[in-house]
Amino acid sequence: MSPELQPGLRFAWQYTVPPRATVPQLYHDTPFCQDMPDVLATGYMVGMMELACVHGMMPFLDWPREQSLGTMVSFQHLAPTPPGMTLRIEGEVVAVEGQRVRFRVQAWDDQERICEGTHERCVIDPQRFNMRVANKLERHAAGEAAA
Repeated sequence: MSPELQPGLRFAWQYTVPPRATVPQLYHDTPFCQDMPDVLATGYMVGMMELACVHGMMPFLDWPREQSLGTMVSFQHLAPTPPGMTLRIEGEVVAVEGQRVRFRVQAWDDQERICEGTHERCVIDPQRFNMRVANKLERHAAGEAAA
């Protein structure tokens, strides 16, 4: 991770909401969700907020040798967004503590602010991380209890 990834760094990202990101489409296999409004699902919005932070970090990582994983999200979903609208997501790095990077993030659709909150990511070595996941899968396949 580059030492230039510091508090105060600002970034922006845009994303057009596809139909698959709405509550009825995202949760198509859950019958009661079919009756819910055809608007951006909060779970999908959280993913877009995370991806905006990943995008903001990438110039400061030795990608793909260094990557990041989300470790904390705290967002308020303030307003509905129908599919087809474009999100403008803006973020700022508020803290860098070792491998952990904390962000303040906000999003607007074409008409209003729809989200605000904080997010934290941890920089990882994907090769080491994938070995850890493979070991966990082996233990699971062997029927061992998680440690």
